[in-house]
Amino acid sequence: MGTTIVVGILALLIGLVGGFFAARWYMKKYFQDNPPISSDMIKQMMEQMGQKPSQKKLNQLMSTMKNSQKNNK
Repeated sequence: MGTTIVVGILALLIGLVGGFFAARWYMKKYFQDNPPISSDMIKQMMEQMGQKPSQKKLNQLMSTMKNSQKNNK
C-alpha cells in the first residue's frame, strides 16, 4: 500500500514536470510559426485595403491592440 502511494506521487510529479516542459516547447514553436502582429503587418494590411497609414495612426492601432490584450488577460 505504501509503495502504491509513493509511485503515484512520483508519477504525478514526473507528469507535471514533463507537461510543463512540453507546453513550454509547444508555445515557443507556436510563436515562431505565428508571431504576434507587428506594426509592419498592420501597415501592410492597411495598404492592401487601399489606405495610406500615417505613423500616428499605426501607433494608435498598436496601443489599442496592446490595451485590448491586457484587458482580455
